[in-house]
Order: sequence, then structure tokens, then C-alpha cells
Amino acid sequence: MNKVLISPSLLSADFGCLKDDMDKINRSEADWLHIDIMDGVFVPNISFGFPVLEYVAKLCKKPLDVHLMIVQPEKFIKEVKALGSMMMNVHYETCPHLHRVVQMIKDNGMKAGVTLNPATPVSVLSDIITDLDMVLLMSVNPGFGGQKFIPNTLSKVRKLRELIEEAGSEALIEVDGGVNLETGRQLVDAGADVLVAGNAIFKAPDMIDMIHKMKNL
Repeated sequence: MNKVLISPSLLSADFGCLKDDMDKINRSEADWLHIDIMDGVFVPNISFGFPVLEYVAKLCKKPLDVHLMIVQPEKFIKEVKALGSMMMNVHYETCPHLHRVVQMIKDNGMKAGVTLNPATPVSVLSDIITDLDMVLLMSVNPGFGGQKFIPNTLSKVRKLRELIEEAGSEALIEVDGGVNLETGRQLVDAGADVLVAGNAIFKAPDMIDMIHKMKNL
């Protein structure tokens, strides 16, 4: 069985010591770096823009897992691509023409992911699941770090795994929100492939050791 993929969330990094944090991520077993871009419209918060992310992209040697919590994410496909991003993730709730956006992402040489809010059922992806490289399930309501894990996410992971297998899709299942060693173990058991963790990693006494522990859940 392959080990779970770990994608530390930049939102929880210490931006006063960003270079040091990125150095630790580079030296760790982390697989990707998760980047949450917020617009203050779709979610009630603003995170960081492309000038900051260009600096992060230069520092980080891990593939960039970019999650756009914004309206009209298709406007920024070329900017996300210019960062050297591996994955671009858009919200189902913000894309009335989701298939078109997914194809635009792929046409720009990135993998395409779709994110679902906690109250959005996985069944809405039944007609597009074979076109996706990944589905990100939010296990908190998006917009802020440090929130408590929503237990129903475990059921959603299992339902999504069934949908993926029935459709013959190769999409990965990623989960973001309240992920730590305890909830991470439960998510892996339910069928998750990728864990996004913020505070659990960046606030740990030893980030590199915490990532190692999560890799071996």
C-alpha cells in the first residue's frame, strides 16, 4: 500500500520566518505544498496574492498544490501556471461551467482538481469524475485555518471512493481542515490519498518529525 501524500498548508506558516519554514518543508518528506488563495468574496477572508506566491515558488522545491477559494478562478489560470504549479484546484460552488474550467486548467499543462464544501454532496461530481485528477473535500468551512474537523467528512470520503471506483476514475482524494495525527489516521482508513495539514505541521515542535509521522499513518 502506498503511503499517504502530505501537503502542508502555507496558510499556517510563519511569514516572518517564511524562508526558514520553506527550508524545513524542502528537507522533509512532504510531497506537495498546499496554497490557499482567498478573495474575501467566496470566503470571508483574504490570504495572499501572486507577488507573495512568486517568492514562495522560488523558495519551495515541492510541487505546488494550489487551491483557489475565489469567484471566477478561470481568470487566474495563467497566473497559477506561471508559478510552476502542479495542481490547480477550483471550487464546484464557484464554477457554473465546471467542465470548461477543468479543460482550461489541463490545456495549460496542470492537473485539475475540484473542491467541495462540507455541505456539498460528492454526487454532484458523478458526470465529471473521470475528467478530474483530484477531488478536495473540505473538512471545515473554508476561509480560516485552525478550525475543528467535521466528522461527516469520513462518510463523504467513503462515498467519494465508491464513486471513483465505480466510474473507473483515477482521481485522488484530498482532505483539508482540522487534519492531525488522529483525524489523519481516520481519513486514511476511510480512503483518503492526500492530507492537507496546517497547524498540526507548522505549529509542531518539530515540523519535519510531524510530517514523517503523518507520512506513516
